[in-house]
Amino acid sequence: MALNLIKLCVGIETVEELDKWIAYRLEQRRQAGVAVEYYHTTRMMPKRQAELLDGGSLYWVIKGFVQARQRLTEIRPFTDDNGIKRCRLILDSNLVPTKLQPRRPFQGWRYFDDKDTPADFANLGGGEDMPIDMRKALAELGLL
Repeated sequence: MALNLIKLCVGIETVEELDKWIAYRLEQRRQAGVAVEYYHTTRMMPKRQAELLDGGSLYWVIKGFVQARQRLTEIRPFTDDNGIKRCRLILDSNLVPTKLQPRRPFQGWRYFDDKDTPADFANLGGGEDMPIDMRKALAELGLL
């Protein structure tokens, strides 16, 4: 069973907005002539790297709900310009929408066991065209 991470997606309102942000950042890197990869920088280095890289994902909490995930491809430590040790979570650029799962705010990232993760939205069978507000309301009632 894979181990995952979960993180708040601060400043993003929708999965579509996150998808556009990822595309924007990849295009910036392409134009700069550097490796075209998407990553999230964090201060804390996960200690359970082998488990995370064995099929794990970073699940994004957007507006109080787990709504999407990105597969983790690499975990790369580095030291920033101020001498602070940090970590880059290298992510697959494909964003996978998930079943909505309510989540309270928290700081940083947390480990997220595979047994607790929401199903991918594509595996739920229908509802792709349903407005997000309706999906949230149905999720809160336990109907979706």
